[in-house]
Amino acid sequence: MATTLLRKTVLTAAGIAATTGGIAAPAIAAHATPAHADKAVLADRKNGDRELDVRYEAQPNFYYCGPAAARNAISVLGKNIDVDTMAKDMGTTENGTNSINDITPVLNKETGKTYRSVEIKTPKADHKQTDTLRTDIVRTIDDGRAVVANIAGTTTDTDGNPHAFEGGHYISIVGYQNNGHTVTIADSANPNTASYHITIDHLADWIATRGYSTS
Repeated sequence: MATTLLRKTVLTAAGIAATTGGIAAPAIAAHATPAHADKAVLADRKNGDRELDVRYEAQPNFYYCGPAAARNAISVLGKNIDVDTMAKDMGTTENGTNSINDITPVLNKETGKTYRSVEIKTPKADHKQTDTLRTDIVRTIDDGRAVVANIAGTTTDTDGNPHAFEGGHYISIVGYQNNGHTVTIADSANPNTASYHITIDHLADWIATRGYSTS
């Protein structure tokens, strides 16, 4: 679930945003595609940093965060899947998408890849769960794919800005820095905050009681 949106944003491969409201959203990891890349763009490889090229779109309504997060995740493979189709497959209603277990099968269907659901069932992530999350994110992004996470509550990004989704939300993780100790979020809730960075510790606690889809 997320705040209702009245406009839709698309980031092209060149990082240029077009919105019906005329406001440009921040670009997410816009890079020229190297000749050896296969659909996904990996860049900034120095110092353990990698970013995927996201063709970002904001969610069209307050309850499509699950399908929108999956669409943004799949976009790194050069695919453009209609969110209504994914919403139908996920069983999304005005109450949202029930759990990460409804996201994972759709990611597999649309990518032909093997995603799996990982749950953090505790109210707060411990060191082992956080380290597993970091390993999963690094491995998945190194494979040219994004991670989708179901989160709830409030966290703070590395710039000190809060991101609050008390009723729950879905996001895509599309990059990492410092060998996965900080990650890049693609957030469909608001095109004005389409991309931000948070620490892996904050992300793990944000996911706690819920789960994520990873390779």
